[in-house]
Amino acid sequence: MKRIQELIVVEGKNDTATLKQYFDCDTLETNGTDVTDFKIDLIRKAKEKRGVIIFTDPDSPGNRIRNQINRKVPGCKNAFVDKADAHTTKKVGVEHASREVLEEALSNLITYTDDPVEKITAQDFYELGLMGRADSSEIRERVGAALHIGAGTAKTMRIRMNCLGITKEELIEVLRL
Repeated sequence: MKRIQELIVVEGKNDTATLKQYFDCDTLETNGTDVTDFKIDLIRKAKEKRGVIIFTDPDSPGNRIRNQINRKVPGCKNAFVDKADAHTTKKVGVEHASREVLEEALSNLITYTDDPVEKITAQDFYELGLMGRADSSEIRERVGAALHIGAGTAKTMRIRMNCLGITKEELIEVLRL
């Protein structure tokens, strides 16, 4: 069983149980979208000592939790799974992903930065078809999967790309695939 050094922040006990089936790891459960100051302090301390991976569900509450932690504790690593790889007929979440999907997500970690190389603009998104077209959502999902940053609205995807320093040229290259 692979040992993961970093503390993994998840939403609930089922996420923890699934990860512990496949990995020797420690988790911290947020138990909801309002991450307490106490848990933020724990995350901050863990980041300094051993590193932190934020691994929340690929849905709106998961994105809210991820954004809140990344804002309050800059420099955390982020793991993403696509909705298509982590769902049942009624629910979506990390707990529903297969071992292979979890391993892939944990091997493609992303660390956000506030110092992007070049800003990708809304106009760029429009010109490249990532917004304003009937199939823009599908294009964003494909790009999110290729870049291992998850899917989202045009605004969310642009923020992630800019935080990661992804250039317009890199984005164009991904769209060619």
